[in-house]
Amino acid sequence: MPLNDILTLHPQAFVIVAGLIGLLVGSFLNVVIWRLPKMLERDWRMQAHDILGLADEPSLPTYNLMLPHSECPHCGHRIRAWENIPLLSFLFLRGRCSACSAPISKRYPLTELACALLSAFIAWHFGFGWAACMVLVLTWGLLAMSLIDAEHQILPDVLVLPLMWLGLIVNSFGLFVPLQTALWGAIAGYTTLWSMFWLFKLITGKDGMGHGDFKLLAMLGAWGGWQILPMTILLSSLVGAILGLISLRLRNEKTSTPIPFGPYLAIAGWIALLWGGQITGFYWQSVGLK
Repeated sequence: MPLNDILTLHPQAFVIVAGLIGLLVGSFLNVVIWRLPKMLERDWRMQAHDILGLADEPSLPTYNLMLPHSECPHCGHRIRAWENIPLLSFLFLRGRCSACSAPISKRYPLTELACALLSAFIAWHFGFGWAACMVLVLTWGLLAMSLIDAEHQILPDVLVLPLMWLGLIVNSFGLFVPLQTALWGAIAGYTTLWSMFWLFKLITGKDGMGHGDFKLLAMLGAWGGWQILPMTILLSSLVGAILGLISLRLRNEKTSTPIPFGPYLAIAGWIALLWGGQITGFYWQSVGLK
């Protein structure tokens, strides 16, 4: 029996396969989350030197998502294949480098576990088909950019823009919403936060958010259409305000400290894409009952 038929007839098999693939993708996302900001910084430095006409920087060794090979940030020990098995290697090594015994960040296994669980859930929610496959790609991208934004407060165009185009492409086949709805979702997503940014700047003279947030909401609109935007903005603002204040209090930081908004937008948009219709329907039904 072909694999497609097995995954279609046995949803549990698809959930397991998606979870295992999610583990592997989560391991790769750890590389993306760690290296992509450094790659962007190197590229920005080179561009700045060219624009300002400064002397060329000394040639640097190759640094991308493939090279150099993974190594311990403390002692430089090259990570061997058996030390790079998602989740299992962390458990076998008891969370420490095999060479210098330095602790391994818990972010690595947690990212792999989160990616696996989210992937399995998407497989269970949609069942085997194009919708599940496309939302898996979207989920992996949102996870990577959320963790990058949380740590570096940047939403890389190299992640956001391809996913926006992919949303428009899949909706050209009407996978989630009609193409016209997706197109206006992207336009409305960008212009809404762009307008809020400039209104806040005119009133306070300060930047209220980064430009990457405009593109992220445009990308979410390209996937779910303009209908998911109000819920996405409302949920992200509410959750962001609550969790942001809690985080600042725990770290004893001032309320003026910048808080990355991308992760909250990503979570809210993901929820709105999966359950936006049901949540909205429940709300209007509740209002009607009252």
